[in-house]
Amino acid sequence: MIYTAIMLGLLGSFHCVGMCGPIALMLPVDRSSRNRMTLQVIMYHSGRILTYALIGLALGGIGTGLNLFGIQQQLSIFLGLLMIALVLLPSSMLGKYRLLGPLYRLIAGVKSGLGESLKKKTPDTFFTIGFLNGFLPCGLVYMAVFGAIAIGDLGQSIWYMVLFGLGTVPLMTATVFLGNFLSPGIRKGMRRFVPVVVVIIGAVFVLRGMGLGIPYVSPKPIDQKIEASYECHDTNLVNNMNTNTTNYDLQ
Repeated sequence: MIYTAIMLGLLGSFHCVGMCGPIALMLPVDRSSRNRMTLQVIMYHSGRILTYALIGLALGGIGTGLNLFGIQQQLSIFLGLLMIALVLLPSSMLGKYRLLGPLYRLIAGVKSGLGESLKKKTPDTFFTIGFLNGFLPCGLVYMAVFGAIAIGDLGQSIWYMVLFGLGTVPLMTATVFLGNFLSPGIRKGMRRFVPVVVVIIGAVFVLRGMGLGIPYVSPKPIDQKIEASYECHDTNLVNNMNTNTTNYDLQ
């Protein structure tokens, strides 16, 4: 299931260009030196990916804990259905449930710090911008988080988020170097395709939870059985054999 992370990152990066593209275009990179500019862009992506890895570390433990309770399959089905529902339900209906309300103040602080960092040109600026950029609210990141939780293994949850971040690198890098190289029509069309990708990945997680025996997609659950065999001996028979052996030796 780890492959869905890179697919979500690659295909979903068209959404990233629309949401985070302005930040990428505002990076204070040194365009007079291609090597320096490349290093600065790498620092920016490193900051973003580190944030995603930390999110995977923080929230991946939830899936790991639920896996220990034996409800990993149910969790996979629930999160898969949640991903599909968030795409198919009208935004007006979802707007009634402001689950992120308590985080708005924190997000405002992140945006403020991001704005200050964009004005600087110190060596650590680009890493800081990427690090803060990773915390900005993004529906695509939320989908990746659902996938990381559904994996049910802390190490793989971190790796899932890292692969998701790596998947967004090519298009975001092209945005920095080439600017708005995609026409508004193409960007709009690709953003419409992103929900389809999310629904497909959600369906994959539902199938995974159902355990239908489909290799690589919906493998059957592994039942761990501990078998122990015991050899029972007649104590009197063993004692008689030992006595006879002793008598034979004395003779």
